[in-house]
Amino acid sequence: MSRRPYRSRKNRRLALVIGGLAFLGIAVALVLTAFQDSVVFFFSPTDLAAKEIGPDRRVRVGGLVEEGSVTRGPGDGEIRFLVTDGNTTLPIRYVGVLPDLFREGQGVVAQGRLAGGTFEADEVLAKHDENYMPPEVADALKKQGHWEPGKPMPGSGS
Repeated sequence: MSRRPYRSRKNRRLALVIGGLAFLGIAVALVLTAFQDSVVFFFSPTDLAAKEIGPDRRVRVGGLVEEGSVTRGPGDGEIRFLVTDGNTTLPIRYVGVLPDLFREGQGVVAQGRLAGGTFEADEVLAKHDENYMPPEVADALKKQGHWEPGKPMPGSGS
């Protein structure tokens, strides 16, 4: 009986390693596909205006609540306000109770969907003290040139 060279121990081990890597690659692809719907990206109002975001895609938008922009609806818990990064202003509509620390001129992050030019928020997060701003908001303001480290944050009252 002749021995076949492609059935050597080395070739079987190589085939097993390649098969294992292929299996691992498929598993990673399936996990990433499953989590794709639950991943929420952060945008500044300028970034959001420049991108084509579908109405079914959940995103976070952050910036400063514009002074004098908060209006409340008649009894249904609707609140409308404007968020700005200094360059672009985005109208936001939210139905619910705002965080206690929500104020005009303060940093805010809203999560929801963009619908017809208005951001329909289902969650609103406000900064929790005078020296803190969500990192995403601070980065967006720095990128737009509206805040520098060492200087007071816009709307912090300092």
